[in-house]
Amino acid sequence: MAAILFTSQLVYAAEAIPAGESYTKVLFAIGAMLGAGLAMGIGAVGAGLGIGTATNGACQAVGRNPGVQGKIMMTMLIGMAMAESIAIYALVVSLVLLFANPFMRYFLG
Repeated sequence: MAAILFTSQLVYAAEAIPAGESYTKVLFAIGAMLGAGLAMGIGAVGAGLGIGTATNGACQAVGRNPGVQGKIMMTMLIGMAMAESIAIYALVVSLVLLFANPFMRYFLG
C-alpha cells in the first residue's frame, strides 16, 4: 500500500515530461512536496500538543485556586502564543521548500 502511495505521483508526473528528459525535476518536486507536508504536519501536531498541555495546566490551576485566575490566564495565553509560533515556523519552512528551495541549484543545475 505504501509503495502505491509513494509511486503514484511519479507515474502521473512522468506523463508531463517529454521523451528523453530526466526525472530529476520530478523527483525533486515530489521530495519537496513530501518534505513540506511532513514539516507542516509535525509542526501542527507540536503546536496542538503544546496548546493542549497549556490549557490543561491552566484549567487544573484555576480549579485548585480560583482567586488567581487572571495571572494564570495571562501566563497560559503567553504559553499558547509561543506554542502556536511552532506552527508558523513550520509553515514558513514548508513554503520555503515549495517556492524558494535553496537546494534546487544543486539538483537541477
